[in-house]
Amino acid sequence: MTVTDAQVRLIMKERSKGKTQEQAAVKANIRSRKTVRKYEQLGQLPSELKTPRNYRTRPDPFEEDWAEVEKKLEAAPELEAKTLFEWLCEEKGRDYQEGQLRTLQRRVSSWRVLHQNQVITLDQERKPGEVLQTDGTCMNGLKITIAGQPFEHILIHSVLPYSNWEWGRIAQSESLLAIRIGLQSTLLKLGYVPQAHQTDNTTAATHKLGIAGRAKSPQERGFNEEYLQLMAHYGLEARTIHVGSPNENGDVESSNGGLKRSVEQHLLLRGSRDFESIEAYEVFLFGVMDRRNAGRQQRLAEEIALMKPLSVKPWPQMRELNVRVGNNGILRVGSNGYSVPSGLKGKRVTVRIYEWQIEVWHSNRQIESLPRIPGAHHYHINYRHVIDSLLRKPGGFRNYRHREDLFPQEVFRQAWEALNQRLSPRQADLTYLRILKQAATGLETDVAQALGLLLADQGQTLWDEKNILELTQATAIPVTIPPLSAHPVNLSVYDQLLPSEASHVPA
Repeated sequence: MTVTDAQVRLIMKERSKGKTQEQAAVKANIRSRKTVRKYEQLGQLPSELKTPRNYRTRPDPFEEDWAEVEKKLEAAPELEAKTLFEWLCEEKGRDYQEGQLRTLQRRVSSWRVLHQNQVITLDQERKPGEVLQTDGTCMNGLKITIAGQPFEHILIHSVLPYSNWEWGRIAQSESLLAIRIGLQSTLLKLGYVPQAHQTDNTTAATHKLGIAGRAKSPQERGFNEEYLQLMAHYGLEARTIHVGSPNENGDVESSNGGLKRSVEQHLLLRGSRDFESIEAYEVFLFGVMDRRNAGRQQRLAEEIALMKPLSVKPWPQMRELNVRVGNNGILRVGSNGYSVPSGLKGKRVTVRIYEWQIEVWHSNRQIESLPRIPGAHHYHINYRHVIDSLLRKPGGFRNYRHREDLFPQEVFRQAWEALNQRLSPRQADLTYLRILKQAATGLETDVAQALGLLLADQGQTLWDEKNILELTQATAIPVTIPPLSAHPVNLSVYDQLLPSEASHVPA
């Protein structure tokens, strides 16, 4: 039976009280008093009796080939033990067993401990009120839905490292606008401004420097001008981490995981991951963060004592651009394109960019409100904007660069494929465009339902836009105009005004 140091200490304690060896053994849960006598005579703990073993209990199967393996590791330290094991079996013709791979992995691991240097994490001193760290963290793993639809989003998360106080706002990408909204909401919630704001090397805040601007190393990055303007507005010092050193933003990185685990637990308590709107979901997140911040008030007070009060107004939660609409009816916002009504072709418009949508203004009137596309090199084409041009030039449909956007539902694509099989290319395109025109001027759902009926009817081999029109008119709910009752006109009412009118006539 293996005896621990704690048991031996308990034995000695009981013996010092005058207990017998049998009583001390029972107290320490030891089977025999001989064990008690043994450690009394030795006067040492079990851990002090152990001697390091400097011999192997079984032969080393890799002893003959280890010199070759070591040369490979010295030349390429990133080699994995599994790759080396396969190399020994194939190149050296060794008959190693699969179970011996673990032995080689242990030897390679021991070699790396002795011969390979690692970059260690350097613990940092956290000073109250000095810095606010911000990072965007993906929240898709929580499987949130808005009105039943999957909701992909990130959280712009800000943390004070000294107190771990946190706040955040949801966004669809880690853009400069999202960072601005997240930072401003955090400062408004806090009511105070720290000395500095620190982010990672996100392209929203930093950019690569040219050769002339590199002062230290090719990896150095500079801050974007608009981001620096935001920092100057709040009196914040702009800081970033070194390239490839995420541990320098370790406080917010660590808090990202803790917050998501907490949100997951509160979702389980709530019993549902579906919210009626983005605003309702964000209120839920605010509640989770408020509860997490409740136990951080004492250290937060130490930070606030060293911060300056927030005294400036927040920037608008949108950016405004002046953009010219191209001849193709598409305006470009950043690296993405949006279709607009064809009447704006060649015109300059004002685009107001919000986190979730963009607004197109012309002559002080809002023309369109479109969902903002995250990422780059994406397009949002509304078939209603281009259908008239396509009907005038139907030959441009088949090779139209954004043709995929002209199938608003899958049944529209199936309809065009069916027309393409039985009609000439030009006639098929023209017929489909006329059907699409009906969807643009009427109800898209009615046209989709009519197309579904025609495609499902195997006996209906020939159909065109006229059949669609007949079906949509047949299923349309007739509008009934309520009867109006005619009231008789009593002109005597006007005669009552004559005396009062006459009284104002001068004599």
